[in-house]
Amino acid sequence: MRESKAWYVNGFLGILFILLFLIVAAISLLQQMLMPAIVLAVLAVLLATGITIVEPNQAKVVTFFGRYLGSIRDSGLFLTIPLTRRQTVSLRVRNFNSSTLKVNDIEGNPIEIAAVIVFKVIDSAKAVFDVDNYEKFVAVQSETAIRHVATKYPYDTFEHEEITLRGNADIISDVLATELQERLKVAGVQVVEARLSHLAYSPEIASAMLQRQQAAAILAARKKIVEGAVSMAQMAIEQLEKEGVLELDDERKANMVNNLMVAIVSERAAQPVINTGSLY
Repeated sequence: MRESKAWYVNGFLGILFILLFLIVAAISLLQQMLMPAIVLAVLAVLLATGITIVEPNQAKVVTFFGRYLGSIRDSGLFLTIPLTRRQTVSLRVRNFNSSTLKVNDIEGNPIEIAAVIVFKVIDSAKAVFDVDNYEKFVAVQSETAIRHVATKYPYDTFEHEEITLRGNADIISDVLATELQERLKVAGVQVVEARLSHLAYSPEIASAMLQRQQAAAILAARKKIVEGAVSMAQMAIEQLEKEGVLELDDERKANMVNNLMVAIVSERAAQPVINTGSLY
Protein backbone atom coordinates (compact mmCIF):
# COMPACT_ATOMS: atom_id res chain seq x y z
CA MET A 1 0.00 0.00 0.00
CA ARG A 2 1.31 3.43 -0.98
CA GLU A 3 -0.14 6.85 -0.50
CA SER A 4 -1.75 8.52 -3.53
CA LYS A 5 -3.59 11.78 -4.08
CA ALA A 6 -7.37 11.69 -3.80
CA TRP A 7 -9.73 13.68 -6.05
CA TYR A 8 -11.01 16.89 -4.49
CA VAL A 9 -12.00 20.44 -5.40
CA ASN A 10 -12.40 23.68 -3.51
CA GLY A 11 -14.97 23.18 -0.77
CA PHE A 12 -16.52 26.65 -1.15
CA LEU A 13 -17.24 25.84 -4.79
CA GLY A 14 -18.89 22.61 -3.67
CA ILE A 15 -21.03 24.48 -1.13
CA LEU A 16 -22.07 26.91 -3.89
CA PHE A 17 -23.28 24.00 -6.06
CA ILE A 18 -25.15 22.51 -3.11
CA LEU A 19 -26.94 25.83 -2.48
CA LEU A 20 -27.81 26.15 -6.18
CA PHE A 21 -29.28 22.64 -6.23
CA LEU A 22 -31.34 23.40 -3.12
CA ILE A 23 -32.58 26.71 -4.52
CA VAL A 24 -33.57 25.11 -7.84
CA ALA A 25 -35.23 22.23 -5.96
CA ALA A 26 -37.25 24.71 -3.89
CA ILE A 27 -38.33 26.58 -7.03
CA SER A 28 -39.30 23.32 -8.71
CA LEU A 29 -41.32 22.35 -5.66
CA LEU A 30 -43.16 25.68 -5.73
CA GLN A 31 -43.97 25.07 -9.37
CA GLN A 32 -45.29 21.64 -8.41
CA MET A 33 -42.49 19.88 -10.32
CA LEU A 34 -42.05 17.13 -7.73
CA MET A 35 -39.66 14.76 -9.52
CA PRO A 36 -37.01 17.39 -10.45
CA ALA A 37 -37.21 18.81 -6.93
CA ILE A 38 -36.55 15.37 -5.42
CA VAL A 39 -33.63 14.67 -7.79
CA LEU A 40 -31.99 18.03 -7.09
CA ALA A 41 -32.45 17.63 -3.33
CA VAL A 42 -30.88 14.16 -3.44
CA LEU A 43 -27.94 15.55 -5.45
CA ALA A 44 -27.46 18.32 -2.91
CA VAL A 45 -27.44 15.82 -0.04
CA LEU A 46 -24.96 13.58 -1.88
CA LEU A 47 -22.62 16.49 -2.52
CA ALA A 48 -22.90 17.51 1.13
CA THR A 49 -21.52 14.11 2.19
CA GLY A 50 -18.36 14.92 0.27
CA ILE A 51 -17.56 18.13 2.18
CA THR A 52 -14.51 17.71 4.42
CA ILE A 53 -12.16 19.93 6.42
CA VAL A 54 -8.42 19.22 6.60
CA GLU A 55 -6.36 20.99 9.27
CA PRO A 56 -2.66 21.89 8.84
CA ASN A 57 -0.29 18.92 9.19
CA GLN A 58 -3.10 16.44 8.86
CA ALA A 59 -4.13 14.03 6.12
CA LYS A 60 -7.52 12.59 5.24
CA VAL A 61 -7.45 8.98 4.05
CA VAL A 62 -10.41 8.59 1.66
CA THR A 63 -12.06 5.17 1.20
CA PHE A 64 -15.15 4.34 -0.81
CA PHE A 65 -16.94 1.21 0.45
CA GLY A 66 -13.64 -0.37 1.48
CA ARG A 67 -11.57 0.80 -1.49
CA TYR A 68 -8.71 3.24 -0.96
CA LEU A 69 -9.14 6.26 -3.25
CA GLY A 70 -6.26 8.41 -2.01
CA SER A 71 -5.33 10.94 0.63
CA ILE A 72 -5.85 14.69 0.99
CA ARG A 73 -2.80 16.47 2.44
CA ASP A 74 -3.65 20.10 1.63
CA SER A 75 -5.28 22.03 4.44
CA GLY A 76 -8.62 23.77 4.00
CA LEU A 77 -12.24 23.08 3.01
CA PHE A 78 -12.69 20.60 0.16
CA LEU A 79 -15.32 18.66 -1.76
CA THR A 80 -14.30 15.09 -2.46
CA ILE A 81 -16.13 12.02 -3.71
CA PRO A 82 -19.53 11.71 -1.93
CA LEU A 83 -20.40 8.81 0.37
CA THR A 84 -16.72 8.22 1.21
CA ARG A 85 -15.21 7.54 4.61
CA ARG A 86 -12.45 9.98 5.54
CA GLN A 87 -10.06 8.98 8.32
CA THR A 88 -7.83 11.62 9.89
CA VAL A 89 -4.12 10.91 10.27
CA SER A 90 -1.84 13.37 12.05
CA LEU A 91 1.37 14.31 10.21
CA ARG A 92 2.74 16.29 13.13
CA VAL A 93 6.02 15.42 14.86
CA ARG A 94 5.35 13.51 18.07
CA ASN A 95 7.27 12.11 21.02
CA PHE A 96 7.10 8.63 22.48
CA ASN A 97 8.69 8.23 25.91
CA SER A 98 9.30 4.55 26.56
CA SER A 99 8.88 3.03 29.97
CA THR A 100 12.00 2.09 31.95
CA LEU A 101 13.04 -1.36 30.75
CA LYS A 102 15.17 -3.84 32.69
CA VAL A 103 17.54 -5.72 30.38
CA ASN A 104 21.00 -7.34 30.44
CA ASP A 105 23.87 -5.73 28.58
CA ILE A 106 26.32 -7.75 26.48
CA GLU A 107 28.28 -8.70 29.63
CA GLY A 108 25.14 -9.94 31.38
CA ASN A 109 24.86 -7.04 33.80
CA PRO A 110 21.23 -6.06 34.55
CA ILE A 111 20.59 -2.43 33.65
CA GLU A 112 17.66 -0.03 33.42
CA ILE A 113 17.21 1.83 30.15
CA ALA A 114 14.62 4.11 28.55
CA ALA A 115 14.52 6.33 25.47
CA VAL A 116 12.59 9.17 23.85
CA ILE A 117 11.57 8.53 20.24
CA VAL A 118 10.65 11.48 17.99
CA PHE A 119 8.66 10.38 14.94
CA LYS A 120 6.12 11.46 12.34
CA VAL A 121 3.90 9.80 9.73
CA ILE A 122 5.12 10.28 6.15
CA ASP A 123 2.78 7.80 4.41
CA SER A 124 -0.82 7.97 5.61
CA ALA A 125 -1.90 4.91 3.60
CA LYS A 126 0.71 2.65 5.19
CA ALA A 127 -0.10 4.02 8.65
CA VAL A 128 -3.80 3.19 8.26
CA PHE A 129 -3.84 0.00 6.17
CA ASP A 130 -0.49 -1.81 6.66
CA VAL A 131 -0.64 -1.99 10.47
CA ASP A 132 -3.53 -2.38 12.86
CA ASN A 133 -2.73 0.64 15.05
CA TYR A 134 0.36 2.59 14.06
CA GLU A 135 0.71 4.39 17.42
CA LYS A 136 0.70 1.11 19.35
CA PHE A 137 3.00 -0.35 16.68
CA VAL A 138 5.51 2.48 17.29
CA ALA A 139 5.37 1.88 21.05
CA VAL A 140 5.94 -1.89 20.84
CA GLN A 141 8.67 -1.71 18.19
CA SER A 142 10.45 1.09 20.05
CA GLU A 143 10.74 -0.96 23.23
CA THR A 144 11.85 -3.99 21.20
CA ALA A 145 14.58 -1.96 19.47
CA ILE A 146 15.76 -0.47 22.79
CA ARG A 147 16.07 -3.95 24.30
CA HIS A 148 17.99 -5.24 21.28
CA VAL A 149 20.44 -2.33 21.21
CA ALA A 150 21.04 -2.58 24.97
CA THR A 151 22.08 -6.24 24.64
CA LYS A 152 24.68 -5.43 21.94
CA TYR A 153 26.92 -3.16 24.04
CA PRO A 154 28.36 -3.06 27.57
CA TYR A 155 27.14 -0.47 30.02
CA ASP A 156 30.65 0.80 30.69
CA THR A 157 34.28 -0.37 30.62
CA PHE A 158 37.71 0.95 31.57
CA GLU A 159 39.71 -2.00 30.31
CA HIS A 160 39.88 -1.21 26.58
CA GLU A 161 38.46 1.16 24.01
CA GLU A 162 35.05 0.13 22.69
CA ILE A 163 31.54 1.49 22.25
CA THR A 164 29.59 1.60 25.51
CA LEU A 165 26.07 2.64 26.41
CA ARG A 166 27.24 5.25 28.89
CA GLY A 167 30.30 6.59 27.13
CA ASN A 168 29.02 6.81 23.54
CA ALA A 169 25.52 8.23 23.80
CA ASP A 170 25.57 9.81 20.31
CA ILE A 171 26.65 6.58 18.61
CA ILE A 172 24.09 4.53 20.55
CA SER A 173 21.37 7.03 19.59
CA ASP A 174 22.29 6.73 15.91
CA VAL A 175 22.28 2.93 16.09
CA LEU A 176 18.90 2.97 17.85
CA ALA A 177 17.40 5.37 15.31
CA THR A 178 18.67 3.29 12.37
CA GLU A 179 17.32 0.02 13.77
CA LEU A 180 14.02 1.61 14.72
CA GLN A 181 13.60 3.10 11.25
CA GLU A 182 13.95 -0.37 9.73
CA ARG A 183 11.21 -1.64 12.01
CA LEU A 184 8.81 1.28 11.46
CA LYS A 185 9.08 1.83 7.70
CA VAL A 186 6.32 -0.72 7.15
CA ALA A 187 3.96 1.64 9.02
CA GLY A 188 4.91 4.70 6.97
CA VAL A 189 6.63 6.29 9.99
CA GLN A 190 9.87 8.28 9.89
CA VAL A 191 12.11 8.35 12.98
CA VAL A 192 13.32 11.93 13.46
CA GLU A 193 15.45 11.27 16.53
CA ALA A 194 16.04 8.64 19.20
CA ARG A 195 17.77 9.51 22.48
CA LEU A 196 18.38 7.59 25.69
CA SER A 197 16.51 9.28 28.54
CA HIS A 198 17.48 6.92 31.36
CA LEU A 199 20.45 4.60 31.85
CA ALA A 200 21.57 3.02 35.12
CA TYR A 201 22.53 -0.28 36.71
CA SER A 202 19.71 -2.19 38.35
CA PRO A 203 19.40 -1.47 42.10
CA GLU A 204 20.49 -4.96 43.14
CA ILE A 205 23.96 -4.56 41.59
CA ALA A 206 24.33 -0.77 41.55
CA SER A 207 26.52 -0.68 44.69
CA ALA A 208 28.81 -3.49 43.53
CA MET A 209 29.20 -2.03 40.04
CA LEU A 210 29.99 1.37 41.53
CA GLN A 211 32.86 -0.18 43.48
CA ARG A 212 34.02 -1.92 40.32
CA GLN A 213 33.92 1.34 38.38
CA GLN A 214 35.89 3.10 41.11
CA ALA A 215 38.51 0.34 41.17
CA ALA A 216 38.82 0.34 37.40
CA ALA A 217 39.12 4.12 37.36
CA ILE A 218 41.88 4.02 40.02
CA LEU A 219 43.79 1.37 38.07
CA ALA A 220 43.46 3.34 34.84
CA ALA A 221 44.68 6.50 36.56
CA ARG A 222 47.62 4.67 38.16
CA LYS A 223 48.59 3.27 34.78
CA LYS A 224 48.73 6.76 33.29
CA ILE A 225 50.77 8.03 36.25
CA VAL A 226 53.29 5.20 35.96
CA GLU A 227 53.64 5.71 32.22
CA GLY A 228 54.27 9.41 32.80
CA ALA A 229 56.76 8.75 35.60
CA VAL A 230 58.78 6.34 33.46
CA SER A 231 58.85 8.84 30.61
CA MET A 232 59.97 11.67 32.91
CA ALA A 233 62.73 9.57 34.50
CA GLN A 234 63.99 8.54 31.09
CA MET A 235 64.00 12.14 29.83
CA ALA A 236 65.86 13.32 32.98
CA ILE A 237 68.68 10.78 32.55
CA GLU A 238 68.97 11.44 28.82
CA GLN A 239 69.10 15.20 29.40
CA LEU A 240 71.82 14.91 32.06
CA GLU A 241 73.97 12.69 29.87
CA LYS A 242 73.41 14.80 26.76
CA GLU A 243 74.50 18.04 28.43
CA GLY A 244 77.42 16.34 30.20
CA VAL A 245 76.37 17.55 33.62
CA LEU A 246 77.42 14.30 35.23
CA GLU A 247 78.07 10.69 34.40
CA LEU A 248 76.08 7.97 36.12
CA ASP A 249 76.87 4.30 36.31
CA ASP A 250 74.12 1.69 36.14
CA GLU A 251 73.69 1.52 39.90
CA ARG A 252 73.27 5.27 40.27
CA LYS A 253 70.92 5.39 37.28
CA ALA A 254 68.76 2.75 38.93
CA ASN A 255 68.84 4.66 42.22
CA MET A 256 67.88 7.91 40.45
CA VAL A 257 65.02 6.26 38.57
CA ASN A 258 63.79 4.73 41.83
CA ASN A 259 63.78 8.10 43.59
CA LEU A 260 61.99 9.83 40.68
CA MET A 261 59.37 7.09 40.49
CA VAL A 262 58.67 7.32 44.22
CA ALA A 263 58.42 11.11 44.08
CA ILE A 264 56.09 11.15 41.06
CA VAL A 265 53.88 8.16 41.81
CA SER A 266 53.42 8.79 45.54
CA GLU A 267 50.12 10.35 46.58
CA ARG A 268 51.89 12.50 49.17
CA ALA A 269 54.61 15.08 48.62
CA ALA A 270 58.11 13.57 48.75
CA GLN A 271 60.26 14.49 51.78
CA PRO A 272 63.87 14.85 50.57
CA VAL A 273 66.79 13.62 52.74
CA ILE A 274 69.79 15.97 52.39
CA ASN A 275 73.22 14.41 52.67
CA THR A 276 75.47 16.98 54.43
CA GLY A 277 78.58 14.87 54.48
CA SER A 278 80.28 12.41 56.83
CA LEU A 279 82.03 12.90 60.15
CA TYR A 280 84.80 10.48 59.20
